Amino acid sequence: MTPIGRTLLTNRYLNKGTAFTVDERDQFGLHGLLPPIVESLDTQLQRVRAAFDAAHGDLGKHIFLRALQQNNSVLFYRFLHDQLDELLPIVYTPTVGLACEQWSRTYRREHGLYVSYPDRHRIPELLTNALRNRGPVDVVVVTDGERILGLGDLGVGGMGIPIGKLALYTAVGGIDPSRTLPVVLDVGTENDQLLSDPLYLGWRHRRLRDDDYDNFVMTFVDTLRAHCPGVLLQWEDLAQRNATRLLEQHRERICSFNDDIQGTAAVTTAAIVTGMKATGIPLRHLRTVIVGAGSAGVGIARQLTATLVAEGIAPDEAKRRCWLVDRDGLLHDQLSNLQPFQADYIRDYNEVAHLADERGRVHLTDVVGHVAPHALIGVTGQPGLFTEEVVRSMASHTKRPIVLPLSNPTPRAEANPCDVLAWTNGTAIVGTGSTFGDITLGNERHTISQVNNLYVFPGLGRGVLAAEATQVTDAMLAAASTAIAATTENQPGQPVSLLPPITYAPAVAEAVAFAVATQAVRDGVAPPRSTDEIATRVHQRHWIPEYRPLGPAENS
Repeated sequence: MTPIGRTLLTNRYLNKGTAFTVDERDQFGLHGLLPPIVESLDTQLQRVRAAFDAAHGDLGKHIFLRALQQNNSVLFYRFLHDQLDELLPIVYTPTVGLACEQWSRTYRREHGLYVSYPDRHRIPELLTNALRNRGPVDVVVVTDGERILGLGDLGVGGMGIPIGKLALYTAVGGIDPSRTLPVVLDVGTENDQLLSDPLYLGWRHRRLRDDDYDNFVMTFVDTLRAHCPGVLLQWEDLAQRNATRLLEQHRERICSFNDDIQGTAAVTTAAIVTGMKATGIPLRHLRTVIVGAGSAGVGIARQLTATLVAEGIAPDEAKRRCWLVDRDGLLHDQLSNLQPFQADYIRDYNEVAHLADERGRVHLTDVVGHVAPHALIGVTGQPGLFTEEVVRSMASHTKRPIVLPLSNPTPRAEANPCDVLAWTNGTAIVGTGSTFGDITLGNERHTISQVNNLYVFPGLGRGVLAAEATQVTDAMLAAASTAIAATTENQPGQPVSLLPPITYAPAVAEAVAFAVATQAVRDGVAPPRSTDEIATRVHQRHWIPEYRPLGPAENS
């Protein structure tokens, strides 16, 4: 047999590095290409730990981990799985935001698929190139880089988000990394700094709009359907004008969901359900103010509305319990630039005119004072929006206010948890989009839960694949939310936690996967199966980061 050692060493999914056995070194011509010592995975992890600790700063650590991921999948995912709580802020938010901003300046080697508009007539060829010498692809995460976290338009730098999300599909959800594909649709950028940067790696052109954009996306989706039947497509970090529209256009054409809209809604709803339980107030009484009436904010409102309807509240009344505030204040019918997807949450101006200023705007402070919400949610990317006046007003009406400044990365959060707790004398229950440690106020310790989509999409993906679902239904997302809430337990006398610790995320993913797969069968978008069959298929879909013996059939 012709030695293929160098090929193996450059295949991230098969490379074992110093852990190749003597027999494997004999068989594949690896002697001399590696040091003579055969190491175990545990010994390799010690070396990774030392190199990670020596890396300079969070961005340096992120770049080190990306290089490890591109070199040896098993070693990377075992390290990430074992140190998830520590590494999550490095692999994903907040550090991934900085990595995306610096993408063109820190680029090392290929990872994922770049589909650029000038290559629009070659999309089948591009996808074929990405799929060559690998097995089927089960999960694709795609972005066009226009609205990366709270950082805005980063063009092809947005590729860091699909790569990061898919790393968590594997580390948390147990999805085989060789069956995933990150994609960026390069349709230009409005970022002048990138357009003038000689190192920028994307198409140097203003962003594509309207029919040209839609036709380009349509071609990509059609090509993906043809080449990867049964794939799950996750839409990620699209601008408001595109996110909801593309989801509605394509969700029945290809099994897909938008994590910013639906994943955020599911995990936020789970956190609020847990928070309301901790306050002792029945969920059916919930009143919510959501700041940021874009696709994410409206998605949260819709999920909360559905949850209240399930509690026996009439649909119209359930919608009225959700008050949406945007840059021009409370949504009402006298504002301009209202969007069709906001329609269910636009108030009659006559109802709120007494709260409006001379320009007809109803400000957040007045909305909070009028509504007396149990929960205040921020998805704006505007730091400091939850002011002391707003939070104190909320606390004056609600014994244990639930405050969720969810924007990330960390500098974009609507409020700092320390401030929220100080302004409420420690009565607030706080959850954030990025990681914050526990906070001690006086003699009390407070847990700041990370309300992270990580609790949703890895398990959702595994459940969809296990069930062989053809769609992601609203009921499947509701089932995911319910499963997350059911895994959160608060003990008397202990700090209230809105969600389980991050270290429990793989166990949460297991519960979510089963719930989603079961609901897919109920909804008729997956083949009929018994509960035991579903559980078996969910278990079988769990990829574990460990070295496997290599035989000729795997490497020919």
